[in-house]
Order: sequence, then C-alpha cells, then structure tokens
Amino acid sequence: MSNLNLSRVDLNLFIVFDAIYREGNLTRASEQLNLSQPAVSHALNRLRERFDDPLFERAGKGVAPTPLAKAIIPRVQAALQDLESTLTEGLNFDPAASSRVFSIASRDVMEASVLPRLMASLQLRAPDVQLRSVRVARREMESALASGLVDFAADVLLPVSGVIEHQPVGHEQLVVVMRDGHPLAQQDWDLDAYLSARHVLVSSRSDGPGVEDFALSRAGQARRIALRCQNYFAAMQVIRSTDLLLSLPDSFARKMADDNDICLRPLPLALPPLELHLYWHQKSSRDPAVMWLKDQILGDPAPDQGTVTE
Repeated sequence: MSNLNLSRVDLNLFIVFDAIYREGNLTRASEQLNLSQPAVSHALNRLRERFDDPLFERAGKGVAPTPLAKAIIPRVQAALQDLESTLTEGLNFDPAASSRVFSIASRDVMEASVLPRLMASLQLRAPDVQLRSVRVARREMESALASGLVDFAADVLLPVSGVIEHQPVGHEQLVVVMRDGHPLAQQDWDLDAYLSARHVLVSSRSDGPGVEDFALSRAGQARRIALRCQNYFAAMQVIRSTDLLLSLPDSFARKMADDNDICLRPLPLALPPLELHLYWHQKSSRDPAVMWLKDQILGDPAPDQGTVTE
C-alpha cells in the first residue's frame, strides 16, 4: 500500500469496503449505504489502487473477497466499530428517532423464539431501526463480535473469553417429533423405541454428533442418522412424509407442528435443558444503543419516553 500517510486517505472508503464485504454484492452495498452504484464502484477502484490488489472478484451474481481483503477485514471492521463507539459513547440514544442497523448472529431456533417478540417491541419503540439476523460459525463468533460484524450472538451456552459478556435468554428441553401416522406413535415410548427408528440431525456443520448423540454415547448407545440437514423447517417437512424421527427444542417444535399431523414425545434420555444465552463484546457495553437493544432482547425494555443514556 502506497501513501501511508493517514491524512491522505479517505476513511469513507473503508466504510464502502466493509459494506461490500458484508453484502457480497455492489448493488446491495450501494443500497445499504444510500449511494449510487457508480459511486461505490469508484470508491472500490480507489481502494484497489491504494492496496494494489483487486480486493473483490466476480463470483456468480456477486463478488468474493481476495485473500488480502479477508486478511484486512477484521482490522477494518474493528477500527470502524471503535470510531462508531467513539461517536456514540456518552451520547443519548433516542430509539424513536434512530435508523440504526443492528446485526444478530443466530440460528433458526433462536430466530423463532426471539424475533417475533423483539420485532413487536421495535415496531412500537424504534420503528425505523433495522435488524439483521445472520449465520456465523461458532468458531468465528468472538471475532465477529470483536470486529463489529455483529452486535450480538444468540446461541447455546458456549465457552468464551473474558472480553465476551453473556446473559441467559432462556432454556429449552429437547423433544422428539414424528408424523402422526408413524408406527411408533401408537406404541410404548422408550429408549428402545427411539433407537429402533432412523433420525434426522439438524446442524450447520457437515459432520459431527448432535447434543443428544453425546448423551447416547455416554450410555453406550448410538442412533442411526438417515439425513443431516441445516435447518429445522426442512427437517420438519421430511418428518411429515417419512418414518424418520427428529429431536428439537420443545417450544420450536410446538410452533412448527400442526395439531393433526405431528406427534410429540419426550426425549427418552437424561439430558438437562439447553441453556440459551445472548453474547456481546464488552466494549459494546459503552454503546447505549446496543445496550438498549439488549434490554429489548432480554425482555427488560427501557421506558418508551425520552432517551436512553449510559
């Protein structure tokens, strides 16, 4: 990179860089930034000259980052987050007047349990605030929170470092679902019945056991996995047309199951409830907007009138 004097660099270029990286598409980046696409392309070309690297290359209908772009994005996002915190720290946050965009790393279970209530709260208290629910791999959760790629992560209880704060959102008990006409629906329900069938495992990972498989392993047992897929909605459609079984959180199962077509059974394993937690980076505790949203997620809403301060 030439001309390293920071005074000669337009810092707005890095805002454009961050938007392109997150959206993977110049048109969507321009819409997010409220800029024309030529303006975004011009900013990208200036950065390419600075770094002597294309930074993004065409990939399908969008763009993919080059190795250099992947290498610098964490520092760019961290710097932008720090600048934003500098501007917001100590300032009032008025939810009713804000148009801020927040991002939450979540999975479909947390989306189904948290988003309806949260969006109802935002509709009343912060009608112009935008919320994005995105998927982030668990191994990347801390870096995503540190860089500001996401404001929060919602997941099961995970080991995290001291810079990541978290608080329980609730807990879930796993249940087993099958189609109403399943042969096991009219039989005695126990571990032997559970193990006699084949199963669907929902996971964002390409391999590895589910939480119920760890419990089975401790008991010297194993189940037969017929399908591994990425989300519970798809898994439920499979359950409705096959004799496979699916283990999933109770509240989510009841939201997705119609009264007549799905049969619910308790998980025949000694498994404690799954603890669900909300995670954020400790530096976000200085941002009154992020802390206001935390209260909405945790069900402890701030007063409707006036502004929220630290």
